[in-house]
Amino acid sequence: MDIVVKGRKTEVPERFRKHVAEKLKLDKIQKFDGKVISLDVEVSKEPNPRQADRSDRVEITLRSRGPVIRAEAAAGDPYAALDLATGKLEARLRKQHDKRYSRRGNGRIPAAEVAETVPGAASFNGEGDLVGSEAAQSVPTTRFGSLEVQGEGPLVMREKTHVAAPMSLDQALYEMELVGHDFYLFVDSETKEPSVVYRRHAYDYGVIHLRTDPLAADEAGGAGGALGG
Repeated sequence: MDIVVKGRKTEVPERFRKHVAEKLKLDKIQKFDGKVISLDVEVSKEPNPRQADRSDRVEITLRSRGPVIRAEAAAGDPYAALDLATGKLEARLRKQHDKRYSRRGNGRIPAAEVAETVPGAASFNGEGDLVGSEAAQSVPTTRFGSLEVQGEGPLVMREKTHVAAPMSLDQALYEMELVGHDFYLFVDSETKEPSVVYRRHAYDYGVIHLRTDPLAADEAGGAGGALGG
């Protein structure tokens, strides 16, 4: 795989191209992501003299079998901008790598060993009922809308409200990889409707778009099912 260096409305000297090859070590990048397809570096220049300290901009775009990773920075010269952009790229690659590794179950306790490993963990009999002295105690009931939950489980409801700016599908995939989740809820910038991207198999992804339809309120099922298929 080669590094493609190009200029946007500016000439890129050969010395800078060699510096890019020395700065962006492919073997180091492939340690974080071994499925890199291409690595592009674009250099542009801001002609506005008022922005002399940020006149040179470098944007690095890394494409792999996962989502596209971009890092950009501006400085007084292209070499300083490249240093800043490279630092951002490596930080994002390292974070994505760590998130991917943590999802492999490192340090998780098997379900069969929870009762022995975790003090005070609840035990259930063959019919799914609580056993032990705690079962005889009065268990409080909590309501979540139309749901009724006894005690603190086994169903745990947590409500969170987030303020979200509309984004593209490509950006949603990047954000999902960045936070290390198997799904990501976002507002599609084209349709302005809520959508969900999710991981299917390896680097295979799916997306569900929700379209508001009052007539669908009486229908059972719908798009609110499991993220599968």
